[in-house]
Amino acid sequence: QVQLVESGGGLVQAGGSLRLSCAASRRTSSITVMGWFRQAPGKEREFVAAITWSGGIREYAQSVKGRFIMSRDNSQNTVYLQMNSLKPEDTAVYYCAAKKGSIVTPPGVYEYWGQGTQVTVSS
Repeated sequence: QVQLVESGGGLVQAGGSLRLSCAASRRTSSITVMGWFRQAPGKEREFVAAITWSGGIREYAQSVKGRFIMSRDNSQNTVYLQMNSLKPEDTAVYYCAAKKGSIVTPPGVYEYWGQGTQVTVSS
């Protein structure tokens, strides 16, 4: 079993920045991709970004491309989501997730999930 723990959420004004962190309790061959998802009230959980542990291949949702940057620190089993130029529509609970295989966007295929961290962007 792998535990994922997110941190770094909070309240920020529009145009500001936040950095989210997600620490995995251990590395295992069952995890090759780490992803970030978000869920706003009344909406479905949606893909934000993902990265591969090995080659650092990244993929972003169109809505965050150019504003968010996902990175990894293999030595710390931690991934980050640097969020810049935040907009009120970025307000959501952000979840870290992990899976084996390649990057895909549907949340249902991710095996491990963190508890989520709230990001609120005020206008």
